[in-house]
Amino acid sequence: MSDFPAVFADASTPTQAKLEFIFQVRLRFVRVQNIEHMPSGAGRGAVYVDGGTVEGPRLNGTVVAGSGGDWALFRPDGVLETDARYMLQARDGTLILLRNRGYLWGRRADVMPRIRAWIFEGGPAVPHCEYYLRAHPTFEVQAGPHDWLMRHVIIGIGERLGDGNLIRYHAVL
Repeated sequence: MSDFPAVFADASTPTQAKLEFIFQVRLRFVRVQNIEHMPSGAGRGAVYVDGGTVEGPRLNGTVVAGSGGDWALFRPDGVLETDARYMLQARDGTLILLRNRGYLWGRRADVMPRIRAWIFEGGPAVPHCEYYLRAHPTFEVQAGPHDWLMRHVIIGIGERLGDGNLIRYHAVL
């Protein structure tokens, strides 16, 4: 077994989880599509990544335009289940494949219809406090300075914006 270099100075204990902010991804997507009323009772929405930025204490770079998107499932229970894949490019040129899975749901019954209207019809913005947008990403990257992404549990807390999303990622130490 090889020794991995320490990335974080602190660590969680069995009784107390510790998180550290590592970076945020600002995604821009303006191209959206929607398949409504599938026989399963669900719908499928798609947004395609037009670009973005990666900024933070542990990773900086860009979101590669045209490298993927999010094919979200609008479940009959009112939950949007995200399934996104796209490529990041670190400032040093390293490519990093990010796969985000997660959930978006409204804290009240009227929120998800308002979010759908916002996303697909240009309706009014829905404040962040009215919904839950969380992600649990995985990464693929070559061996080197960013391979720590492939051995840490990371969570994302997201915010919907008019032309995309902002997701802030935290490592579970």
